[in-house]
Order: sequence, then structure tokens, then C-alpha cells
Amino acid sequence: MQDARPLNPLKTLDLFCRVVDNYGDIGICWRLARQFAHEHGIAVRLWVDDLASFKRIWPEVDAAAQLQQVAGVTVRHWAGQDGAYAAGDVADIVIEFFGCEIPPGYVEAMAQRAVKPVWFNLEGLSAEPWVEGCHTLPSPHRSLKLTKYFFFPGFNERTGGLSFEQDLEAQRQAFQQEGLAGQFLQRLGVTPQEQQGLKVSLFCYDYAPVPELFGAWRASSAPVTCLVPEGVARDAVEAFLGAPAVPGAAATRDALSLRVLPFVPQTDYDRLLWSCDLNFVRGEDSFSRAQWAGKPFIWNIYKQDKNLHHTKLNAFLKIYDAATPALIDANCAWNGANHDEVDWMASWQALRDELPGLTGAAQQWLHKMLANGDFIANLLRFAARLVVEQEGK
Repeated sequence: MQDARPLNPLKTLDLFCRVVDNYGDIGICWRLARQFAHEHGIAVRLWVDDLASFKRIWPEVDAAAQLQQVAGVTVRHWAGQDGAYAAGDVADIVIEFFGCEIPPGYVEAMAQRAVKPVWFNLEGLSAEPWVEGCHTLPSPHRSLKLTKYFFFPGFNERTGGLSFEQDLEAQRQAFQQEGLAGQFLQRLGVTPQEQQGLKVSLFCYDYAPVPELFGAWRASSAPVTCLVPEGVARDAVEAFLGAPAVPGAAATRDALSLRVLPFVPQTDYDRLLWSCDLNFVRGEDSFSRAQWAGKPFIWNIYKQDKNLHHTKLNAFLKIYDAATPALIDANCAWNGANHDEVDWMASWQALRDELPGLTGAAQQWLHKMLANGDFIANLLRFAARLVVEQEGK
């Protein structure tokens, strides 16, 4: 694995985040902000328009505060596009996440700086081939002397890679080797009996075919324990429970035991992924973290018009080394990408039979992704190069 932690002359960073997917956008940006600050010593200011969603994944956040310090990061409530800014208000690095439009006054202040900031648009994660051609492309501003660069996460060395903390893999291995999964799940209320079943975490969008999956699990030949965060798949979960889906609610029907978990901080969500035999994840943030868990996973992709999300799903399944026919079938069924009617019981049994081999393949994929280097370190290395080029002009 390449040296992923370069020295960098850039000391301050502004990261702008608009929350569209309830937890995915802020989930990604919060991980990035903490890593920039903790591992690279950069003074980070995170601008967020939805503090309530932020608080769900990091309870220390004050959802009513306009300005606060959280875990070494300055957090600003991004209330709108108005406002006047001076050159001194602008950071060395400016990042807009997923094409969100930062305040026009801030952009004008960027152009007033003697040394222009390095400006990035962080794009969404995709395995589609066109990403490699667009990664690091410049986009000059139409009227100001500024250039924005597109920076894409991805799955090979021709992209920015995936973000991972310096000690993440060591933490995961220690967690597994020391057998801490049982203790962790017990703290979340999972009983010893529930832990005996095949443990599955479920994080999905409301349009996922959860009732059909529950039906297959109820008819399973072996016990299944489903752990679902509060608020996820609420209608299907409450129909199964026959009660409100509040943290601690649980029921067993046939082979399926279901337990509602409290929404946990990001660091504990990683441990939940490590503790389960199979993970259902959604969007981008939990999708990325599932790959660092070294466990098989099913991806519920964010729905797009004209079924463009199916193209994105198929592109990933094509390059994902652990994608067996059963895993491909399950991912397509979960996202409505099958051409034929889904036999959920047969699909589940085929996937269940392959889980031991899928786990080994998922761990091999994890190490392949590590070899691409850390996304943030790769971005900072590219930013430093841009600074050198600017100084040479």
C-alpha cells in the first residue's frame, strides 16, 4: 500500500454539505472533516444545512447552534446563499460536496485572495468507466480567475480511491481477534439467543422490498436475526412487530428474529457492520463502510430517473471481485433490476449457501481497495501539486 499521508502546505479547509440523502451526505462529509482534522492537522470548517440529520449520526451536535466546535471541527449552520465575505474568510482548500452550489459572495471572495484557494467538487462514488476520464479535470469559472477541479472516489488507482482512517483496519482486526462482537451487540440489546442466528444488519430506503425479504427469512431453514436502526423501513418493521418500531422493540416469528436498534454514532455503525454476517447498506456512506468491514453486503442504491441507478449498480457488480451469481441476483432483486419475477426464497437460500466463500472474497476485496491509497491523502497530494504549479506560473 502506498504512503497515504502526505505533508501538505495547505492549512485550512471549508467543506460545504447540503443534505439530500438524509444521512449519506452528512455521513460522508463528517467522516472526511474529522479525517482532514485529526490525521492531517488541517483546520476544518464544515458548513451544513441540516443539523438535525447531522445530530442523528453524531449526538454531540447541537441542532440549534449556528456555530460550534465538534470533535475538533468547526461546524457552521449553512442557512442560505446570502452573505458578504472577505478574502480573509476563505480557506486554503474549498470543497463543495456533490455539486452543491456554495454562496456567490464566498466565490467572489475566493477570487480576491492573493493566493487562490484550491477548489474541489467532490463527486459521488461510481464504478462507471467515464469516472476515470473525468477525475481531476479542471473547470474554469465563467467570469472569475478561479478553477474548480473534479475529484472522484473510486475503486482503482485511476480515481481518488476510498477514504479510510489510518487505524481503521487495525481496529477491525483487533475487534475480530478479541471476539468483541458479542459484547458490542449485547450493549445494543441483542440477546444471546438472537446472536445465535445468522446476523444481518438492515439499512435501506423505504422503497426496498423489505416485506418480501422478511417473508423469505421467516421461511428460512436456519434462524436469521435482523438488526435494523430506528426509522429504517418503518412500515415493514412495524407490520412485522405489530408494534411501534422504537429502539428495543423486538419479535420472533418463525425463523426470523427482528430487533430495532437505536441510531448509533458512526464509529459504532462500523462495529455493527463488523459484528454481522451480512450487511444491507444504502446510498454511498454505508456502502463504502461495508467494503471496509470485510463482510458480504447488499447495496440499496439511491433511485434515479429512468433507472439510471441500475446502470450504476451493474457497473459496480461488474468490477466487484466478490460478486458471485447469487450475490448479483440478490443485489438486482433488492433494487428492482431483475427482468423476471423474483423467487425470494430461492434467492435467499442461494445467497445463504455462498456466505462463507463470500466472506473470504470480501476480505480480499478490502485489501485490494487499501492498495489504492486513502481518498483524502490522494486529494491532498493532488492539491499540493496544484499549489506548486500555481507558484511556478
